[in-house]
Amino acid sequence: MIRAMRILASNPLSLVGLLLVLLITFAAIFAPWLAPFPTHNGAVIDFAFANKGPSARNWMGTDLVGRDIFSRILYAYQISLMLGIVVLAIATPVGTAIGLIAGYVGGWTGSILMRIVDVFLSIPPLVLAIAMMGVLEPTLTNAMLAVTVMWWPWYARLVYSIARSEREEGYVLAAEVIGAGTMHIAFREILPNCLPAIITKMTLDMGFVIIIASSLSFLGLGVQPPTADLGSMVAEGARYLPDSWWLTVFPGLAILVAVFGFNLLGDGLRDILGVDE
Repeated sequence: MIRAMRILASNPLSLVGLLLVLLITFAAIFAPWLAPFPTHNGAVIDFAFANKGPSARNWMGTDLVGRDIFSRILYAYQISLMLGIVVLAIATPVGTAIGLIAGYVGGWTGSILMRIVDVFLSIPPLVLAIAMMGVLEPTLTNAMLAVTVMWWPWYARLVYSIARSEREEGYVLAAEVIGAGTMHIAFREILPNCLPAIITKMTLDMGFVIIIASSLSFLGLGVQPPTADLGSMVAEGARYLPDSWWLTVFPGLAILVAVFGFNLLGDGLRDILGVDE
């Protein structure tokens, strides 16, 4: 732990990333208490303050129906973080299990599993998600499903490459000699050596999941109004640029801060955990 803190402290950008992630997480958790106008997360109309620029009352201005943009961004962070956590909580174990089995067992089993992974990887992620959302009803649950389907193959490919290099190591051969089973060797012997790379990738992927989810909402295929979502807020305000610039700029900056923070933190974890580039 002391060594990890020293490495993190030696990289100022990683500290910035950690602080940004903590700030975003804090804002999302305590949004009902931090938001100046908590009710503006939903279907609230206040035409007396509609489409107003930043002011002392509304730090980031208001949208077309008078809702406070700062309050809605705080609630939108809740949606973004929840979506990222759920997607990675499903995609990571699925991809890891497939990659471990394919990498350690090899043979026809490994070839078939990795050809399936290659099929998914051959399709651009956003295109696959859009195709799925074109069939499914545009809801938060379906958006999570669409992003999860496109995300697990990356973990399968990562773990597969590590498992293939580890299966000839001495500790694996020793486990085979004493009669350890395939699942024991894969999940108890090889998996711990994959965890540093997996944890680093999960941290970096949080930012990318937020971008993909925001892109779906921007296209009208993700979280639907009146629920606050960063992508839909950017899409709504884009039609009124440059006059009502605050409608787009502040939600866009919120996405930038989240992605920037997770990427910087991921770089710091890569140094701490000793993950190769």
